[in-house]
Amino acid sequence: MKKKFILEGLDCAHCASKMETAIGKLDGVKETSVNFMTKKLIIDGEDEKISSIVQEAEKIINDLEPDVVMKKA
Repeated sequence: MKKKFILEGLDCAHCASKMETAIGKLDGVKETSVNFMTKKLIIDGEDEKISSIVQEAEKIINDLEPDVVMKKA
């Protein structure tokens, strides 16, 4: 299942790369994409784990960039 989000307040390309890498390592994640230019995050994960993946992704984003808000696209 693919989930799409907008990362409001994202202003660091290096941080976007770190987010993509960290979220991609979560259990159940098949693929992750963070596009710094469009501020979009796409998570492709296993259906039964997607809600916990999204929660963990929010924690990762908060840890790396506390000012970034993850909103559904």
